[in-house]
Amino acid sequence: MSKLMIGLLVGHLFFSSPSQACTKNGSEGFLPKNDLNISVDAKEVSSVTESEFNDVISDIEKIYAPIVSGYGGELVVVRKWNDGTVNAYAERSGKFWKVSMFGGLARHRTITADGFALVVCHEIGHHIGGVPHYSYQWASNEGQSDYFATLKCLRRVWQSEDNISVVEKMEVPEFLVKSCKKEWRSREDRALCIRGAMAGDSVAKLFSSLSWNPKPAKFDTPDPKEVIYTNDNHPATQCRLDTYFQGALCEASFNEEIGQEEETQGVCHSSRGHTVGVRPRCWFKPTL
Repeated sequence: MSKLMIGLLVGHLFFSSPSQACTKNGSEGFLPKNDLNISVDAKEVSSVTESEFNDVISDIEKIYAPIVSGYGGELVVVRKWNDGTVNAYAERSGKFWKVSMFGGLARHRTITADGFALVVCHEIGHHIGGVPHYSYQWASNEGQSDYFATLKCLRRVWQSEDNISVVEKMEVPEFLVKSCKKEWRSREDRALCIRGAMAGDSVAKLFSSLSWNPKPAKFDTPDPKEVIYTNDNHPATQCRLDTYFQGALCEASFNEEIGQEEETQGVCHSSRGHTVGVRPRCWFKPTL
């Protein structure tokens, strides 16, 4: 029986830590002991309600439970609204492929309902997000789980919603609008692109608010770093926003699952002539 718990932020927040994987009984967890605990009666929190917390999870769980079943697992989403931990985990125990979501994360002032949905998708991405995986582990690595969240999961979950109306209520950077308009023809596809990227913006603001280097990430300031080998760890904030953005721009269909062994399946890839929508080189090194 293998057990692995993968946190969303630990590598970004604590650069001195050599590990991005956590065990239940090990010395490391999602975060070291700290005051990041947002109770249900805390002030200055996000607008995400308990009802929205549960609705977001239910919408994603309904769609992805049968998909996970097709991979041989049984999706179990643990809902911990009353737990103030700013946290999210993916774990496997036999056939049970588990995702644990906490109210503390949903209540963080930077998180929108869409941003919370992205986190749920990211954790499911650890289970089925495809290559690259952590070395010698079942889990898709951090960057890949980020990419899966906007490329596949959020698109699939939101495909039947009125995304145009949703986006019209947002304050969206002009660069993002122009970028989505350039890559997508229909108004609905453009709105879905914007909505996914803005969910990533919400989560990026969370990273910045908890970082020792709180410089805000922007859509028009991509991380110029190029790794010499794929980084399994949590990328820096700008790099993560770049990944959400490129996932939203990629033209690959959400109906085509990402390859579990082959890195070009179901994604945008430079070997196929794509220059937009590819996984950013700030964490990903293509092998083809």
